[in-house]
Amino acid sequence: MGRQFFVGGNFKMNGTIKSITSIIENLNNAKLDEKTEVVIAPPALYLLLAREHLRESIEVAAQNIFDKPNGAFTGEVSAEQIRDSGIGWVLAGHSERRVILGEDDKFVASKTKAALDSGLSVILCVGETLEQREAERTIDVVTKQLQAVADTVDDWSKIVIAYEPVWAIGTGKVATTAQAQEVHAAIRHWLSSKVSAEAAAATRIIYGGSVSEKNCRDLAKQEDIDGFLVGGASLKPAFVDIINSQL
Repeated sequence: MGRQFFVGGNFKMNGTIKSITSIIENLNNAKLDEKTEVVIAPPALYLLLAREHLRESIEVAAQNIFDKPNGAFTGEVSAEQIRDSGIGWVLAGHSERRVILGEDDKFVASKTKAALDSGLSVILCVGETLEQREAERTIDVVTKQLQAVADTVDDWSKIVIAYEPVWAIGTGKVATTAQAQEVHAAIRHWLSSKVSAEAAAATRIIYGGSVSEKNCRDLAKQEDIDGFLVGGASLKPAFVDIINSQL
């Protein structure tokens, strides 16, 4: 059985009650590819709003969690609290948190483990900067980020890997289909050699970085691209077109 196509929408720090309700209504009323798994990640304040009003076939993800179960961690939310709220997914390792907030590979791995231990599924983000790509270090950087998780986690069945080249996020620049496929294939090879052949065959590897309704169909045709993590376009009606990119 093939890997189920996966499309995630990361709203980032965008939206209001009014605009997110409108996005949800659009998704609820749209004809979506039934073979594609869809997850949206609104800001934390709107997680319960999304889960309450969104059709059951679409899942909701938190954009962040802390790696401790509870305690004196002002401003943080635990995996257990997310799970208790009926939210099934979480993002980990997004480059904006790695770069702006200084989250290193070890901390990302710790949060990933905390999420999995609490029964959540994880969209694990990895990717290189433009400087690292130009230095031909892309594969080294990405596999180092993945290895930190492999050192902490044994079971990858509830992890979706999102390859997001940092230089393509929100810039309008997109990795060519060949560039994206090359990295996705390298990630799958790494999974086979460092985790297991079963994990390599089953783990979905999705692409993120200025994905739009204009480029999604060509990217979706690549052998090792199993879907998308969509940023800005997930706030627009075109998100439906990206979800349906295999139709």
